[in-house]
Amino acid sequence: MSDVVQFARDTPDGCTLSVRVHPGAKRDAVTGLHPGAVKIALNAPPVDGKANEALIAFVAERVGVPRSKVALIAGMTNRSKTLRIAGKSAAEVEAALSPTQNA
Repeated sequence: MSDVVQFARDTPDGCTLSVRVHPGAKRDAVTGLHPGAVKIALNAPPVDGKANEALIAFVAERVGVPRSKVALIAGMTNRSKTLRIAGKSAAEVEAALSPTQNA
């Protein structure tokens, strides 16, 4: 097992973020790492896009960007999702969403 798991990748306008979502959890939190992705638990149910909206809001708040800068680009109906985050580097996003940063 490698020491560092990368779950964000730099792009010309920001980065992409790989996420493994656990909807219907007791609280919203970064819960750990999944191979190549960060695991995020969400209180919202996986119904009518509620978990997707909650994920975007949670990530935007943790990373410190407006919700309009976070877009779901893959995995609309899947637990494995890819987000695009404009204006932040992969290193900044990984630091903000590190499982050891649970505040």
